[in-house]
Amino acid sequence: MNSPKHSSEYISAINVEQTKDEVYKFNFSTNDGEKNSWWYIFCLKCRQKEVGPGWEPGCWPKTCPHPYCPSFRHVARILALLVTVALFWGVVLAVMGSDAKPGGQLFNIAVLVVLAYLGGWVFRMLTLPALVGMLLVGIVYKNVGLIHIEGHYAEFVSILRKIALVVIFTRAGLDLDPVALKKLYCRVLFLALIPWCTEAAVIAVTVNYFLSLPWSFAILCGSIIAAVAPAVVVPCLFRLRTKGYGVAKGIPTLIIAVAGIDDAASVIAFGVGASMLFGTNPVTYDLLLSPISIAAGILYGLVWGFIVKYVPERTDPYVVPLRILMLSGGGLLAVLGFERTSLEGAGPLAVIISSFTSIYFWTKQGWHIEDNPVATAFEIFWMICEPILFGLTGTQIVLKELDLKFVTAIVICVAIAFVSRIFITIIVASGSSLNFKEKLFIALSWMAKASVQAALGPAVLEVASNNKNEEQIGYSRTIVMVCIISILLTAPTGAIIVSLSGPKLLTKAKPSNEQWRRGPRPSIRDITLNSEDEDNGISVSNDQVQESEVVKADCTTEDQSDKI
Repeated sequence: MNSPKHSSEYISAINVEQTKDEVYKFNFSTNDGEKNSWWYIFCLKCRQKEVGPGWEPGCWPKTCPHPYCPSFRHVARILALLVTVALFWGVVLAVMGSDAKPGGQLFNIAVLVVLAYLGGWVFRMLTLPALVGMLLVGIVYKNVGLIHIEGHYAEFVSILRKIALVVIFTRAGLDLDPVALKKLYCRVLFLALIPWCTEAAVIAVTVNYFLSLPWSFAILCGSIIAAVAPAVVVPCLFRLRTKGYGVAKGIPTLIIAVAGIDDAASVIAFGVGASMLFGTNPVTYDLLLSPISIAAGILYGLVWGFIVKYVPERTDPYVVPLRILMLSGGGLLAVLGFERTSLEGAGPLAVIISSFTSIYFWTKQGWHIEDNPVATAFEIFWMICEPILFGLTGTQIVLKELDLKFVTAIVICVAIAFVSRIFITIIVASGSSLNFKEKLFIALSWMAKASVQAALGPAVLEVASNNKNEEQIGYSRTIVMVCIISILLTAPTGAIIVSLSGPKLLTKAKPSNEQWRRGPRPSIRDITLNSEDEDNGISVSNDQVQESEVVKADCTTEDQSDKI
């Protein structure tokens, strides 16, 4: 039972929130015309009011009214980040010297990351994928001549990309729902692998024909491009989910599960293809080594996930930070360690398997997938790694070296593959409980490309550069170009299509079900999956169970406050 002091503080915080709500209502109820203005609607969409108890100066709601101005919490958060960055730069300046001063390579990389973050913020305010803004900043930064990476900083950038790769695939594994996959594994596997293989094959054929890419590099390019981007789709799905669209049939969870399997398939294909293309061993040896690489990645992931189940002990007060460190360390060791051997493809696969195995065991120990503190930590890590990855990926494009026919050919290749995937997805989904509109929405949601392409495309170029084979470097640059243009072409288009088509193609659940309550962690896993009660046919959602728990907790708090 909470102490009287803590209970009174909680009640006071709630009273503060109620007072803030009254101020907001007073500010905007007197001018209904202002509510209908485009500026008010735009600000309201871009800046939602902070939820939960909080503190702010008494004059803040009047001088900085919602939604035109950011909340005090948001301003304080930005100031804390700026101070932290300034302190960190001061430490690096003291250690690195001239490289960290303006004009140095390290300073230029840091400025690129900051500008990429700001570019992503601008696009996010426009309700577009932030990664597109980050890519564009990297392209402009490179072509203006503000950055030139060489020497040991090329290796430093390579390590940054590998760290981002670990964060990406750890999130992919943690955001897969074992219960949902167990229930829908047949449908998920068919909807994941068949469209993935189709798109990869179409990309391979088209880039071979239009771009004259050899079959070996064309197949590698197709396997990378075929991956779906949860980073683009999830925010759009979350907005639809909060309004109840598609949750009755678990469509959001189905989309996310397929995206995770697609990513794993691309990782496996990348590992196998890279070892065969850039290895110095005979083809027979590489063919034998490929299944060994896959088995090694799976075995490492299973073993490491099993270890993290018991170490640290589940009731340890430091269990959350220790699990974060264990999962991070295991992922970095897998990527960097396997790279030193002939099994470099096993690293990313091991990261996904270990994180998925971990979340499988943690859910059995009582952790809810929707409120997993380790996944929340990796979301924060991704906030740091995202501008690094996409900003640096954008620097791979030099506009003066581009040919209009070359770019047009890439656009044609991507468009043909996208249309092919739509048709094959609708065909594969036949026979399920989904209607045609829902099948079409699912097919459209899988068009966006982002994180996997930004991570694996430059990785191919890096391996080719290490071999110092000019022909392979040229082919690898073509793969990078296909990856970047596919991101620029499909990420904003996919986000817009999903947002606009969702209300038209998906069925909205009844408000009485309360299936779109905003969860504790508004992320990729905050998506409802309904399960049917076999005895009475009643549809029960995960959120309904959580809602009842929240109601019980609120009632308990009220009873305690009455006693106090």
